[in-house]
Amino acid sequence: MSVSRSETTSAPVPDGPGGGPAGTAVPEPGGDLLAALLDGMDAALCAFDADGVVTHWNREAERILGWPADEAVGRHGFAGWAVRAADADEVRGRIMAVMDAPGRQVHEFALLRKDGSRVLVRTQSAGVRGADGKPAGVYCAFSEVHAQIDLERSIALSEALSEDGTWGVVLVDVDLRPTVVNAYAARALGTGRATLLGRPLGELIVRGVEELEGALQHVLAEGAPATPAEVWVTLRTAEGERRRCWRSGFLRLSSPLAEEPVPLGVGWLFQDVTDARLAEQDADRLRFRSNQLHRASRIAAECEEPMEAVASHLDFALAGFADHALVDLAVGERLVRVAATPSGTPGPAGTVAGGGIPVRYPAGHPALQAVDRIGSVRASAGAGAEGWAVERQWPPDAAHALCAVLRSRGRTLGVLTFLRGPSRPAFERPDATYAESVAVRVAGVLDLAGLLNA
Repeated sequence: MSVSRSETTSAPVPDGPGGGPAGTAVPEPGGDLLAALLDGMDAALCAFDADGVVTHWNREAERILGWPADEAVGRHGFAGWAVRAADADEVRGRIMAVMDAPGRQVHEFALLRKDGSRVLVRTQSAGVRGADGKPAGVYCAFSEVHAQIDLERSIALSEALSEDGTWGVVLVDVDLRPTVVNAYAARALGTGRATLLGRPLGELIVRGVEELEGALQHVLAEGAPATPAEVWVTLRTAEGERRRCWRSGFLRLSSPLAEEPVPLGVGWLFQDVTDARLAEQDADRLRFRSNQLHRASRIAAECEEPMEAVASHLDFALAGFADHALVDLAVGERLVRVAATPSGTPGPAGTVAGGGIPVRYPAGHPALQAVDRIGSVRASAGAGAEGWAVERQWPPDAAHALCAVLRSRGRTLGVLTFLRGPSRPAFERPDATYAESVAVRVAGVLDLAGLLNA
């Protein structure tokens, strides 16, 4: 818009670049600068002198009400054109009352568009002082109420998410460094909210950070994915490493002030679903192992030779569970190796050639401990423990062991040992329960073989 004719008269102007005291003209180029500033505002703005005459009217005011500046400037208040006659006195009184009052006042009232329709606006008004410090007029910024409410809702939502909620919220900049972290996210990451700001995610995430940063970079380049993603990470905390699963959604943030979309970063929303996913994994694992036990029992029932039945139980048990299996029978005071999987490349379990080889386990060997305790024993090689498996007469690639005692009719028949390589995790208590279930079936076959051969 062009600044109205009244800007070069005695009308007061709002404080700002190009503004001058009442009774003076706005010099060039200050007038052009003031016009550019007023027209560039996102809010509608108008100003009145001390007599209530409109002195300023910007483009946003024209957009909302439809009245151009050359038709608005110079009018006496809103009466007869921008407000109904019945409301004119009240609107004028509420607007001009701020001229003699300190601070700003907020009002809501209905204005008329040029086409005759009504629009509810929310105004912020404040008085303007002249060069002598006396009241010289009023400026009034206004916007449509629904637009203002939408803005307030957006701000309220942003503040609520930034404080706390049932989802973690992290805003990262284009360098993938956190700029906003809410309380949920700080707890999930095991750090303070201020501590995380500006730090690389890799300082807190030991494993999984590449996948997470890859997702953030994809959002910056291509936009948000259509569905949430689940990301497994391992966190570095004061108590040690913690593995967590986060169900994550991503939003690309762009500046609303730029003509072309300019990425400001990514909004990352996530929820910790570790417990639920672990429960699902445990249920799936239990279902699979139960099926394996059932299938092994059915196959073993069709075997004519006892050691074939033993090998069937071992082969079904190894699937997804371990890399090697060994069966040592108690013969007097010794343990004799009678069945094993190949120590080199993986293969099916088989009997030991020659009818069994005595094994000289050293004192404290996990297999001997299982016999003494009549229970399961777990063991793992420490970091850099070379020769750990060979010293215990196990395949050299073994790093984790689980020994389950073979018991039948109140007697110890031997030991069943499962071994895992270094790429697998150590055996846990649920693994020991499964191994014991396999050992019961193997012991039953071996005991039955002894009865049949007696």
